[in-house]
Amino acid sequence: MDIFQLLSMAGGLALFLFGMDLMGQALERRAGDGLRDILGRLTTGRAAGLLTGLGVTAVIQSSSAATVMVVGFVNSGLMTLRQAVHVIMGANIGTTVTPWLLSLAGLDGGNVLIRLLKPSSFTPILAVIGIVLYMAFRDGKRRDTGACLLGFATLMTGMETMSGAVSGLGDSPGFRQLFVLFQHPLLGLLAGALLTAAIQSSSASVGILQALAGTGQVSYAAAVPIIMGQNIGTCATTLLSAIGASKNAKRAALVHLSFNAIGSAVWLTAFWAVKAALRPPILAAPASLAGIAAVHTGFNLLCTLLLLPLSGCFEGLVARLIPDGPRPEPPAELDPRLLAAPPVALERCRGVAADMAQTAGAALREGMAAVRDFSPALAASVREREAKTDHYEDILSAYLVQLSARPIGGADSAQAARLLKLIGDLERISDHGENLVESAEELHKKGIRFTPAARRELEVLTGAVGEILELSTDAWLEGDRERAALVAPLEEVIDQLKEQLRTSHILRLQRGGCTIEAGFVWSDLLTDLERAADHCSNIAETVLEQDRHAPRESGPEFRSHYRHYLEKYALDRPPSRNRPETGSQSI
Repeated sequence: MDIFQLLSMAGGLALFLFGMDLMGQALERRAGDGLRDILGRLTTGRAAGLLTGLGVTAVIQSSSAATVMVVGFVNSGLMTLRQAVHVIMGANIGTTVTPWLLSLAGLDGGNVLIRLLKPSSFTPILAVIGIVLYMAFRDGKRRDTGACLLGFATLMTGMETMSGAVSGLGDSPGFRQLFVLFQHPLLGLLAGALLTAAIQSSSASVGILQALAGTGQVSYAAAVPIIMGQNIGTCATTLLSAIGASKNAKRAALVHLSFNAIGSAVWLTAFWAVKAALRPPILAAPASLAGIAAVHTGFNLLCTLLLLPLSGCFEGLVARLIPDGPRPEPPAELDPRLLAAPPVALERCRGVAADMAQTAGAALREGMAAVRDFSPALAASVREREAKTDHYEDILSAYLVQLSARPIGGADSAQAARLLKLIGDLERISDHGENLVESAEELHKKGIRFTPAARRELEVLTGAVGEILELSTDAWLEGDRERAALVAPLEEVIDQLKEQLRTSHILRLQRGGCTIEAGFVWSDLLTDLERAADHCSNIAETVLEQDRHAPRESGPEFRSHYRHYLEKYALDRPPSRNRPETGSQSI
């Protein structure tokens, strides 16, 4: 092989790897919610886990990426170790799809149908369709479909380039001797493991083997051990991803390694015995592209059939090798490994945001309770929840920024933007809960007591704020547009209540029934409650913004809801200029 052939081989490999990555990312975006649904329906059943791993890997075209995701799921507490064992087994089968696609390059014959099935015939057509879709549409599934077709065309072009670059090696004595050397099972196993560990993709390493098989110098005796070694080499990516993860995540990575290593050891021993005892003629025959794909699929199926009944043993084995520490490890809230699958990472962000919504809502409700009946324990609880909400905002913001920097679909990008807006509103709601506690502390410390009338007014306002908080958070958590539509009219009523209560305060101040110091606290309470309602309204808008049929603020449905809440939260009696209210430092 001269320098030009070597450069052509390197260029073909680069195109091959790039095409595979492009196609995998496009398929992942194209799957979108489907991928989330597959992963969301995991059960402890062997068949369900197996099919999940197979399906996800077939979509993203990489068992390494799939197992890295599994490690991330286990590290986040979204998947048990038992589930991970079954998914990993399924991933090994799913990764065999790509070699079958590449085997189309080996089709030969004069039949028109066979010629049409050759990549050299249909790849240019797919490339033209792909570039039209990719250039014509700036976003959406059609653009992703175009990227998928372009990725496949690039992959096949890289495969043909590699095959052309190595075609002359068939006459090289050194090349023939190399693959005679690889017929030794252990050497073939080692070669396959090192190659796959270097390029971090078993599908790509099998593709390289198929390209070399085009020379006619790769026998089945050499191909079988190399393929077994490739299954071991692909574990390198998973093991690296487990660095710094929880013990359970490290166990999941170790399951991947032990499954592939034990399966390879068992079947390599069987292969060695058959080769030595029977010497079947097929082992000396040149391996075809389809034959290599069949060996790859058959080997992974045999490993799964052999070891699937022993999945519980794998769980026990890795638990002994990596024992539990003295304290249980908390699951990672947002694992960076999940960024490899943006739809899955986005769903995880939504789950953490749901926890944040519950925490922020509890902080506001407890803050309102502290105003009615202050206690140091209640104040401490609110501050703890507010600090937790701040923590959620920090990790979610950083994670979503990282996610947005990756190639994600338009729908996912819009959802990420909405989540960024949402967490800002949730954080402010918890801040207002803490502000209410500070006002309650001031009332308690200074002995300020509100008059019965003022307390009734405040109860009306806090009742309305409590309802808008429940409506907005439930609407977002459940995606309920009907509930979300109730928020805007209620927020309008809360704005009016605030002004009515402010007016009542001014009248009491004019009559001397309220001190200026107490009035400052009253004003702060009204402001915090009204602004908390504003943030609840923003949350509801994130639910309605994609709904073209959402009720308008000037529409009849809005006015109907508005009248309902106006009556529901009407003050018991309007403030009277002729009836003074008195009390020491009271409103």
